[in-house]
Amino acid sequence: MRSLRRFFTRLANSATSRAQDERLREEIEEHIALETAENLRAGLSPIEARRQAMLKFGGVEAMKQDYRAERGLQLIENLVRDVRFALRMLRKSPGFTAVAVVTLAVAIGANAVVFGVLNALILRPLNVPQAESLWGIERGSDRAVNQSYPDYLDLRDRNRSFDDLAAYNVAPAGLDTGNNPSSNWILEVTGNYFDALGIQPYLGRFFHGADEHGPNSAPYIVLTYAFWHSHFQDDRGVVGRTVQLNKHPFTILGVAPAEFRGTLMFLFPDFWVPIVNQEQVEGENVLNARGNRGILMVLGHLKAGVTAPQAVADLNSVGSYLEKTYPKDDGQMTFSLTRPGLTGDWLGGPLRAFLTGLMLLAGLILLAACANLGSLFAARAADRSREVALRLALGAGRLRILRQLFTEAVLISLVGGAVGLWGSVGLLRGLSVWQPLPTAPIQVPVNPDANVYAVALLLSLASAFLFGAVPVRQVLHTDPYQVIKSGSTGVVGRRITVRDLLLVVQIAICAVLVTSSLVAVRGLVRSLHSNFGFEPKNALLVETALSMAGYSADRTPAMQKRMIDALETIPGVKSVGLVDRLPLYYGANSSTIFADKTTDLRPANTAAEAMIYNISPEYFDAARTSLLAGRTLSWHDDNNAPRVAVVNREFASKIFGSATDAIGKYFKRRDGTRIQVIGIVEDGKYASLAEDPQPAMFLPILQWPSSQVCLVVRSDGDPQQLAPAIKSTVQDLDAGLPFTLRTWNQELESALFPSRMATLSLGVLGVMGAMLSITGVFGMAAYSVSKRLRELGIRMALGAQRKEVLQAALGRAFKLLAFGSAVGLLLGILASRVLAFIVYQATPRDPLVLAGVVLAMLLLGLLATWIPAQRALSIDPVILLREE
Repeated sequence: MRSLRRFFTRLANSATSRAQDERLREEIEEHIALETAENLRAGLSPIEARRQAMLKFGGVEAMKQDYRAERGLQLIENLVRDVRFALRMLRKSPGFTAVAVVTLAVAIGANAVVFGVLNALILRPLNVPQAESLWGIERGSDRAVNQSYPDYLDLRDRNRSFDDLAAYNVAPAGLDTGNNPSSNWILEVTGNYFDALGIQPYLGRFFHGADEHGPNSAPYIVLTYAFWHSHFQDDRGVVGRTVQLNKHPFTILGVAPAEFRGTLMFLFPDFWVPIVNQEQVEGENVLNARGNRGILMVLGHLKAGVTAPQAVADLNSVGSYLEKTYPKDDGQMTFSLTRPGLTGDWLGGPLRAFLTGLMLLAGLILLAACANLGSLFAARAADRSREVALRLALGAGRLRILRQLFTEAVLISLVGGAVGLWGSVGLLRGLSVWQPLPTAPIQVPVNPDANVYAVALLLSLASAFLFGAVPVRQVLHTDPYQVIKSGSTGVVGRRITVRDLLLVVQIAICAVLVTSSLVAVRGLVRSLHSNFGFEPKNALLVETALSMAGYSADRTPAMQKRMIDALETIPGVKSVGLVDRLPLYYGANSSTIFADKTTDLRPANTAAEAMIYNISPEYFDAARTSLLAGRTLSWHDDNNAPRVAVVNREFASKIFGSATDAIGKYFKRRDGTRIQVIGIVEDGKYASLAEDPQPAMFLPILQWPSSQVCLVVRSDGDPQQLAPAIKSTVQDLDAGLPFTLRTWNQELESALFPSRMATLSLGVLGVMGAMLSITGVFGMAAYSVSKRLRELGIRMALGAQRKEVLQAALGRAFKLLAFGSAVGLLLGILASRVLAFIVYQATPRDPLVLAGVVLAMLLLGLLATWIPAQRALSIDPVILLREE
């Protein structure tokens, strides 16, 4: 208690230090005046009397220091003095201060933005109770997250490790609330979904497992808070209201809390419906098909005390049971656990790899900024060498001077970090409301939290100590006598200085960033001009699901044919084709394929996993997909005709050995259906741009009906001019059918989005690295020229040529630029290999990329040294030597 009272007393004294210093000064003056008067009465002269009084009193300044140390908190007072002095010094150099603050703001801001996205999507758990115990289930060696509904039921009922297991799937649906029908993205979920997650309703109630009594037995809807706010204007009377979902009556039970938007980090549905009503939502019921893995993910909370390895072992025991009991449908039923927010490794793996790489590159930007500022601080310390030497000669300690330099560094870092954080927070909030894809409710919830602020503060302090430590050796080895005598701290004969090393590091980092940026740009250009297996130019897409207008399976084919025939009559339309799911549309549907001779149709005997598309006969013409051999499909390929298919070249090669041998041959699907190959088309891109060649088969829509409709409308000119006529035609066919209309190029935005975002991100980091490299090389070149003006003047006076002067002034800078660029180019080639997983056809071994990096670094060097070179060439030796 006594120590605490003493601390507060000293704290109060520190707050009133000026007044107390004034009182101390008055007391000292009064004491010396009394002693001086005593000496005057003793007969001494006034000057001698005061001198003797001062000698008798002792060191005034030392007494003041002792008094301050005893009275207040010396550490706080010294810190305040250091801050004041640092502010005065920084105000004297506004150019240096501005450059340092902007450099750090850009670097720390870039790191804060990347970390904000990484934190929101990777590190931050789903916003559900006890999120740390929530796990998703992956299947097989390829870690697939999709499951069949019967397998889900077995996993739910037979496991002993989870409190409960829920499942969900994403689907489009048409909602009619009495106004115009709208197309919405929804989650089909099991009845125990909300109970398993521990979510409580904001309004009304949720549906439960007890509400499910078989197919189409639970026509209920639970709205998200955002959808309730935007479409029902916060109307609390919406609970109990009946609306039309795909022309079927559904009752709104309640509203979820605002903070819960589902179990996907990036896709926010409009509402939830029970999965047992799949037939009313999707137009078909495949919940009883064990081989149909249409459920997107199964997830649940582990029981208290159960570890993840124990749960995996438990699930694998269930998997062994499934393999033995259902060998035809369930093979390789081994399981693993994953965090559910990014659908496991399907999306989470590439995203984690990309964001980690981006974080490393952003860290390199910060490291380059610290190297830049370290070089500037070292140069500034050299310029202030005379001031440092005088302070040392007057008795200041070296640690005291270093503390002052670190105070300046910390102030610059904190201001730069605050500016960078302010910009990053605005950018992150903008990203949070940005919807990058018009065809899906995808958002990136990256609102900054305390972690982002903490990382920004940590990076600011770490940066301060990194670049503030550069002049430490310089100060510790300063000889005041030599500096005051010669006016320099330079050491003759040193071949490599700290500033040289920092510049090489900075240039190498810039070269890494430039290399990665050019690799990404080159890959994106290639992807835009590559062969997709279809031609998106001059094509308009009409997308809908007939189930949203209440069409049953038996009415669907007739409506599809009516839509094709009606659109073909529009002037300017060349052809119209139908496909149930477009290539590159958020992944692809696939099916296991068996050789015709295979009789044991277990997953272990699969010949291939092929992409599957159900199409109309006109699709290949409308999509401009080339037929290589055989014939295309026709409207005679219906349910009464033998089962046929057109396959791509990769399918024919993988199943039959070559394309020429495939025509007329048969293969089997999982259910044993034999299908004859009647045609071969070119290969294409189906699930992603970065995929290897994949087998694909195209089946007649009449033999394999689907309520999903995507009509490809081909024209010779701008397809947008046909949009009004197409809208009118579709509405005339069925005014209650919701549909979307966009060009195929617009639809490809989803497939190109990862490549474009990677290219944009790396491009921004590349520009930042280039800016830092320019300032670094410029700073070194300018400093070198300014310190060697006398030498260069003497050289010119002795007849040196302009080329020799430039070589003497800037030769070292260009050597460091060449060495750093070579190192950075090699590192960039190694680092760019990860881009091949994200950016289609991105390769660092491209000659244009290598030439581009060399040219870019050369241009950066020329730009950075232009002004110092002009200054070196403009030296007048007569004027310079006269001034010296």
